[in-house]
Amino acid sequence: MKRRDFVQYAGMGAGAMMMPSLLLGNDIPAEALLEPGMDTVLKKKMADVALNTAKSMGATYADARIGRYLNQYVFTREDKVQNVVNTESFGIGIRVIANGTWGFSSTNDVTEDGIKKATQHAVAIAKANSKIQKEPVVLAPVESYGEVSWKTPIKKDFKEVPISEKVDLLLSANGAAMENGANFVNSALFMVNEQKYFASTDGSYIDQDVHRIWPTFNVTAIDRQAGKFKSRQAFSAPMGMGYEYMDGLESEKLSGPEGIKLYNRSYDIVEDATMAAKQAKQKLTAKSVEAGKYDLVLEPNHLGLTIHESVGHPLELDRVLGYEANYAGTSFATMDKWESKNFNYGSDIVNIVADKTQVGSLGAVGYDDEGVKTKKWDLIRNGTLVNYQAIRDQVHMIDQNESHGCCYAQSWEDVQFQRMPNVSLEPGKEKYSLQDMIKDVDKGIYILGRGSYSIDQQRYNFQFGGTLFYEIKDGEIVGMLDDVAYQSNTQEFWNSCAKICDKDDYRLFGSFFDGKGQPSQVSAVSHGSSTSRFNGINVINTGRTI
Repeated sequence: MKRRDFVQYAGMGAGAMMMPSLLLGNDIPAEALLEPGMDTVLKKKMADVALNTAKSMGATYADARIGRYLNQYVFTREDKVQNVVNTESFGIGIRVIANGTWGFSSTNDVTEDGIKKATQHAVAIAKANSKIQKEPVVLAPVESYGEVSWKTPIKKDFKEVPISEKVDLLLSANGAAMENGANFVNSALFMVNEQKYFASTDGSYIDQDVHRIWPTFNVTAIDRQAGKFKSRQAFSAPMGMGYEYMDGLESEKLSGPEGIKLYNRSYDIVEDATMAAKQAKQKLTAKSVEAGKYDLVLEPNHLGLTIHESVGHPLELDRVLGYEANYAGTSFATMDKWESKNFNYGSDIVNIVADKTQVGSLGAVGYDDEGVKTKKWDLIRNGTLVNYQAIRDQVHMIDQNESHGCCYAQSWEDVQFQRMPNVSLEPGKEKYSLQDMIKDVDKGIYILGRGSYSIDQQRYNFQFGGTLFYEIKDGEIVGMLDDVAYQSNTQEFWNSCAKICDKDDYRLFGSFFDGKGQPSQVSAVSHGSSTSRFNGINVINTGRTI
């Protein structure tokens, strides 16, 4: 598959431009995905080679990550299979502190000799870097867990599902879209298994087996006479689940207005593709929005992206401190705002949490890539900024002595660094449904799905589009709209949050390929929310006339 093909699919998710980097590794036949990797006894032995070598060379700390990364991607278009990709990457990354400074090296030669050489290189780098290090690295203490393991709680391992079954499902979805009026349809299925072993001089030996899946498509309908085309993306969410996500269980479906089906922890891709084709055709004749102020009713598949860009990224501590600046800027949420203990990030019903433990989420693991047991913590409580996202060598900067457990590397050959955990808006505490919310709106727009977006280098001023838009008048949906985007700034937007549906409406959105860092790495992260209302938001008309 050519690079441009990947970029087309990557554009379906937030921060997805770096998707091709996940394809690093060797092409393998599908059956090789099922072959067992190195057993934990040998992994421990190899990790100890790195730790002992580092200590013998004067390192005060060392960790080793042995990783086997398996990927399977299936791509189709209309009635044809475009590509099936199976890759494996295996190696070890060694990180050390020597002379108070970090050093890192990696190798795919996972033998005693190969590991010794890589460790010696890491220590040499640390000692060379120490000549320009202004302050020594300060690590928050971490518990020694001994030998432990963690697995994503899956019911179906994607590696055991025949490719023919996956292809048939995607082609069935494509066929359903074409039968219902689509002119073009692309679909894809991304599946990842990370087999990660972590060991450190703190005394932990952690074996983890992590699974993620993302089915997606893009449907296009054309009005040739008018020279117009409209598209509708999938209403799926990338999930930290097994292939059971593709079962399409009725019990995991929610009914929205206008016959819309929404999906929670199980996805019906054929049903969604059928619905998408009909809606793409409707968009061809939808009324163009009249610019002005509207109350916006934002469903979770849409709101997740807004959370990601306006809360998740600006509350990364490295971005706040200016260490992360080249990749999409720094942050308006500077330390003085947090130190004031009264910075008004949103209205008093806005409670946003970071959580690396949420079952089914993309970011769920038992331990991060520094061997820290993962947890849940507040970022915004009752509208006030209360914390950031920080790792072992950062938390002392915010007067804390416990890492938040959100360190991650995209592979064994990349150094781990602070990455966004799952960042989610808590649901409302009172019983309140989407139908109740629509009834309470006099002049508004119901927005579903992701669209184009833009946010400035401080994560403050922004503009977001969507996939589907429905006009609300006097408590009722009166028809589809088009050419909709809303503009606001982060503080103004979250302070306009007036109502949040209850937990029965809570669902996850995700970014399967979120990019950050120089050189850039990708990670996967989920954002949960219930449908929420934001009052008096500026809506513009994005339509163009020739």
